Amino acid sequence: MTDVDTPVRAADPSAADAEPETPFIAPVAMENDPDTLFPGDRGILDADIRRVLVRVLQRRFLLAESSPAEWKLLLAHQQMIESRLNDLFVRLVVDHQRGVAYKEQVRSDEMDVPILLKDEAYSRAETLVLVYLRAVFQRETTAGAASARVDVEEVEQTVLTYFAESDGTRASQQRAVRTAIARLDREGIIEEESEGRYRIGPLVEVILSADTLRELQRWLDERTSDGVPDAAASRPGDTPTAAGPGVTPEGAASLPLDVVQEDAP
Repeated sequence: MTDVDTPVRAADPSAADAEPETPFIAPVAMENDPDTLFPGDRGILDADIRRVLVRVLQRRFLLAESSPAEWKLLLAHQQMIESRLNDLFVRLVVDHQRGVAYKEQVRSDEMDVPILLKDEAYSRAETLVLVYLRAVFQRETTAGAASARVDVEEVEQTVLTYFAESDGTRASQQRAVRTAIARLDREGIIEEESEGRYRIGPLVEVILSADTLRELQRWLDERTSDGVPDAAASRPGDTPTAAGPGVTPEGAASLPLDVVQEDAP
């Protein structure tokens, strides 16, 4: 057998001088990346979606009627926004029929859940105003009306009957009722159409479910029939407070419309 010499290819002298291969996509400094919104940004959501997410965290409610553009974005990207909230142990509730979205704190006895949100119950005066508004809304819509409206004088006239003399002067009671009306107006539960004339929005049904309304009305009827008008109620904890679906055994409703805690534990 004869050995066959394999020719050795001479090295190409120009290869040493060749430029190294560059990657297919050149790295871009994060601060120069046009897809980032600020230096160090590692978020993946578009700016508009981030704004909707922040609005949901900031506000008690997001209303389709008053914020149509944000409502449209919320529905279009609901799954992604829900995912971000769930990462914070917060649940998103979207009521398509009434056009309202709000958030709830996830709570569990089975695992440790850090509390980001706090419940903020309505005051006694606000609760009494809500009960009256909810009753009017139910009566009018059941009768076939497209909407329900009230005058501030009729709200005062009814709600003031549930105050006791120990609750202060009539003037201070009227101020409490007017303050309650102003807050509910700011939150979008009612809307002032003309001076002293308000339209009741469907949001009142979210704040006070039918079961909660019955519980509160029963509480008021018991005190009236017992000759304790006006809610002996000035005692702390004696008045159920409105706040949303579900009444606790003690009669106080738990607010599902949470707000971000300023000082979370």
